[in-house]
Amino acid sequence: MTRPAPPRATPRKSRARSQARIDSILDAARTLLAAEGVASLSIYSVAERAEIPPSSVYHFFAGVPALLEALTSDVHAAFRACLQTPVEHEALSTWRDLSQRIEQRMLAIYSEDAAARQLILAQHGLTEVTRADRQHDLELGQLMHALFMRHFELPVLPQDVDVFALAMELGDRVYARSIQLHDCITPRMAEEGLRVVDAYLGLYLPPFLPKRLAPMNESDL
Repeated sequence: MTRPAPPRATPRKSRARSQARIDSILDAARTLLAAEGVASLSIYSVAERAEIPPSSVYHFFAGVPALLEALTSDVHAAFRACLQTPVEHEALSTWRDLSQRIEQRMLAIYSEDAAARQLILAQHGLTEVTRADRQHDLELGQLMHALFMRHFELPVLPQDVDVFALAMELGDRVYARSIQLHDCITPRMAEEGLRVVDAYLGLYLPPFLPKRLAPMNESDL
């Protein structure tokens, strides 16, 4: 008697299994990155940590650069979320109040996520990661611009420079310096990062930017 063929996995189940495997790989890479830094990361160490064959890692990631790019995207998802989380309109007196709230949220991510510090602030010299980080910064700059627009009436800003993205990059330079010197973002350097961001934005935003009577709807931004 011929046995019936086993049922094939549906595309949805297959995608779910693949995503679960990718998540396992990224979790392992994040753990190793936080503990040992970028230089010690390899496909084989990630595979060992995830308790899967190296070939399974290679199935999803061509090499360490691709793996780090995926982790960079993962880290920036947290930054996107902090820019998309509503800010209480009534609590804002000036645009600097909003700027400080945003930077404090980002500093909290750096404080809680060692992988974020390693990827974005540490000196690793990986072109792929730096390029991915800059591309994500442009997206974050647009989100930050929209958040400011939501609460304040902005002046006309330059078209050839993304002011908000550059402000965040400048703040990150200060935090990176703190990582280089102290292996952490010290309270003093966190304060300096806030100063740098505010000082740069202050070149384009007047001190007393008109606050909206009510926050704009996202559909109107």
